Amino acid sequence: MSDRRWDTVLTYLAAAAGPTGVIAVDGPAEAAGLLAARLRARSIDVSPSGDVVVRARTSRSDGRRADVAAVVDLSDPSWPILSHADPARLPAERWYSTESRAFFAVRAARWDAKFGDDLPAYTAAVSSSSVRPGGVAIDIGCGTGRALPPLRDAVGPAGTVIGVDHTPEMLQVAAGRARASAATLVQGDARQLPFATGTADALFAAGLVTHLPDQDEALSELARITRPGGRLILFHPTGRATLAARHGRTLDPSELLAADVLPAVMSRTGWSLLSYDDAPDRFHAVGQRN
Repeated sequence: MSDRRWDTVLTYLAAAAGPTGVIAVDGPAEAAGLLAARLRARSIDVSPSGDVVVRARTSRSDGRRADVAAVVDLSDPSWPILSHADPARLPAERWYSTESRAFFAVRAARWDAKFGDDLPAYTAAVSSSSVRPGGVAIDIGCGTGRALPPLRDAVGPAGTVIGVDHTPEMLQVAAGRARASAATLVQGDARQLPFATGTADALFAAGLVTHLPDQDEALSELARITRPGGRLILFHPTGRATLAARHGRTLDPSELLAADVLPAVMSRTGWSLLSYDDAPDRFHAVGQRN
């Protein structure tokens, strides 16, 4: 399976790098060298004077630089993941779903063991977001379903709770929480959600939008399925600066969730930003559908 995973990623990289380009690598110190060796085995010139340059990634902005063809996650060298590709070189339709599922599928079974302490933070994020009782609340990218119980508490017995994720393994783990919360689970892609326009009163999205290849497109799709006046809760149980430091990176001021960026992006995609909190121990922003 590991060899097949490498074959998939190397095929994508050959298409993305083209005759020239930079491939940025996330992972341990030796990760860039490991990837370079794999590319050389495919007769791709990655020497210092060659056509393709492989180097460690230093910030999220690497994924937006004109010279960066692709970003590869080699946190686990036996399970590479393509995490970004220049859309002009390799359109997201060709790689994103496959790579995102590959990332989460192998982590689903141990996700709660690693992040189970975050449950109180999820509860606090929902309870402080003024979710309307009796409404339809949808957790987009629900993972193992950590937000489903507090969403049920927020909408009450008369409301509807739905969890959406595109990774079957995550939905399997979420099934227990879904049953306990009287929630429905749906397999679906956040970029093209299987709901009618104006379905939801509240959307919860934890650690989702910054990982999607076209963030304007994603926020517009979330707006499409939300009724006017409905809420969008963007959440992460760790603040941006804390998370960047944990991964050995500097904070990127041009990132979607930056205080000077998010209001404008939300405005042009159908939302008004109501509140913004980027504390060390959480990121929590609430938008309202225009």
